[in-house]
Amino acid sequence: MAERKANQQTFREQQGGNSRASKRRGGIGEWLRNYVLRHLQTLFYALGQLAMKPFSTLMTAAVVGIALALPAGLHVLLANAQQVTTGWDGDAQLSLFLKKETRERQVSALAAELRKRDNIEAVEYVSSEQALEEFRTLSGFGEALEALEENPLPPLLVVRPALGHNDPASMDALRAELESRAEVELAQLDMAWVQRLYALMDIGRQGVMILASLLALAVLLVVGNTIRLHIQNRRDEIVVTKLIGGTDAFIRRPFLYSGLWYGLFGALIGGVLVESSLLLLEAPVAQLAALYHSDFALQGLDLITGGGLLGVGMGLGLCGSWLAVGRHLRDIEPT
Repeated sequence: MAERKANQQTFREQQGGNSRASKRRGGIGEWLRNYVLRHLQTLFYALGQLAMKPFSTLMTAAVVGIALALPAGLHVLLANAQQVTTGWDGDAQLSLFLKKETRERQVSALAAELRKRDNIEAVEYVSSEQALEEFRTLSGFGEALEALEENPLPPLLVVRPALGHNDPASMDALRAELESRAEVELAQLDMAWVQRLYALMDIGRQGVMILASLLALAVLLVVGNTIRLHIQNRRDEIVVTKLIGGTDAFIRRPFLYSGLWYGLFGALIGGVLVESSLLLLEAPVAQLAALYHSDFALQGLDLITGGGLLGVGMGLGLCGSWLAVGRHLRDIEPT
């Protein structure tokens, strides 16, 4: 044990001496260049080790890719659903049924006041007579309406929110505010179905987050177990490296980069799976959109989502390998 500690001290001094010599010869820039080169050498050395076993590497990366593709694909589908509802919630409107005794000038003053607000785009006034005539035309009960002694329909203000203020929460707050006005008998929000759709989408987002968390844990376990097998297969090499003074950090580095490669390959496979799935859905979605006279088309992985997928994949691979190496490397000691 004392001999191994002495060897490790010599190993560190040699590395430190090389670093200090590099700093003296070429300054910080030369030292940084050598530091980066050593890490690049280890990075591609780890890639070479994986390339020597292409089938097992592909199987592990495929498992990681499938685990990453499931939440990524659901996220893309939710983003497409959000794109569809962006046009739908623009048709939302608030109907203010006024009290029958409200005078014409009071209605005009209220409408003018509402038009000045930043969160309201337009206000349309529908008088009692106009509402009755429209009902007579659309309902087909014209003769029955003639028997009425007075017009039962109240005057109406149709309020359309401004862009950016037409989400369910803002519209509901506006409805509650306007319903408290003295002139208003009833405020009806004509977007209940949009609210239900948003609620379902919120549930979907929470479900994607839960699924992503579980699958992230699965990726950590898969990568960690794979790195554990790598460590066991190279046990003799690790023992010899420790005997000649190799530090844990020096031994750990190739395994960490192996986990990084697994995460990168898995993320690339996951991206291909998501894009392939969307390609298969493209024609049926286009046919459905044509039935509704819409030009909607599925959107694939954008730059931010694709970059996030790569980052998450490499991060999980690195974390999984770090956990495995930190635990199992301590168990390997020269006898």
